[in-house]
Amino acid sequence: MNISDPIADMLTRVRNASRARHAEVVVPASRTKREIARILKDEGYIQDFRVEPGEDTPYDTLVVELKYGRSRERVITDLKRVSKPGRRVYARKDRLPRVLGGMGIAVLSTSNGLITARSAEEQGVGGEVVCFVW
Repeated sequence: MNISDPIADMLTRVRNASRARHAEVVVPASRTKREIARILKDEGYIQDFRVEPGEDTPYDTLVVELKYGRSRERVITDLKRVSKPGRRVYARKDRLPRVLGGMGIAVLSTSNGLITARSAEEQGVGGEVVCFVW
């Protein structure tokens, strides 16, 4: 299956699994998806993630373990892909996005790799706005 936007596919799978209250999500692995999962873990939106070698597929898979509250309330309310293949969205270092007044995170692709908007502000860099998470 040929997917034109694999990052949007990953975000959609995580969103759907979270709404269905699944324990984990399996997506085809890539370096960018691994970095997005690392940021989600560092920010406390997911429990953990791991990369497993493909048994019956030629590619590795990324397994994302979702996180829920005490009474199974979702930690991830929503994920939104901002910069798409048809329309790239960039943010300068002095105009970085804020998600829900600082309650969510914005993931940026910068020259320093994938980082949150808060880290980009500290480092004084801008970049492509990959997604919003809240």
